[in-house]
Amino acid sequence: MSLLKVHKFWLALFIGAAIGALQGCGSVPAGAPKLVSGLQTVWQPEDKLKWESVKIPGKVATQYSLARMGNGSSLMASAQSSASMLRHDLRVEPENLNALNFSWQVQKLIEGADMAQRDQDDSPVRLVLAFDGDRSQFSPKNAMLSELSHALSGSPMPYATLMYVWCNHRPVNSVIQNPRTDRIRKIVIESGQQRLNQWISYERNIRADYEKAFGEAPGALIGIGIMTDSDNTRSYVQAWYGPIQLIASKGKPPL
Repeated sequence: MSLLKVHKFWLALFIGAAIGALQGCGSVPAGAPKLVSGLQTVWQPEDKLKWESVKIPGKVATQYSLARMGNGSSLMASAQSSASMLRHDLRVEPENLNALNFSWQVQKLIEGADMAQRDQDDSPVRLVLAFDGDRSQFSPKNAMLSELSHALSGSPMPYATLMYVWCNHRPVNSVIQNPRTDRIRKIVIESGQQRLNQWISYERNIRADYEKAFGEAPGALIGIGIMTDSDNTRSYVQAWYGPIQLIASKGKPPL
């Protein structure tokens, strides 16, 4: 199987780090999202540590930069026929999984985008969660993808990847299965044009959303990322991400 035919999110999440190091990923802006413990924000403008900028082989990189929005700072994503992500590894055990708070603003939707179709799978905003699990349950196809990831990066692919996305037309809370693998599933948390050009905040129950998408209890949360992409539709889109916050379960710190 050609490497570039593997879905772009597998590349970004699982082999992007290794290939990016060879290509010279470059630094992400000071203030890009940082993971901290307890009830503090995952991302805040004054953070000095940086998330990892992950390029995708054969793709133009989306540009991420700090921007002023209202009374605070945000992370602006500008995608011109491009796809790349910011990623951070972590580990939150299943018993500590609880809620996730985040916010974003989208300028416009991507005309022709359809996340259920291989050649139209673009989105102005994505929040990406990667989970551990029993990889012995993989189908032969997914086992092959995991072996490919391991060979190229030294790490197998996550057991499952859950994304929160903004869809052009599907109902809110609907689940979209990735057209190339059932190990990536997307929950639509915003749909249509009604709330464009305004800040929207969300609180999502990670465990409940995972169970809705995959029909089983989650394993440990092992990675989080944000991604704005327009490479399939060859279009331009701009969006902004606000703070991201992990909320502890039963008073326990999530990290």
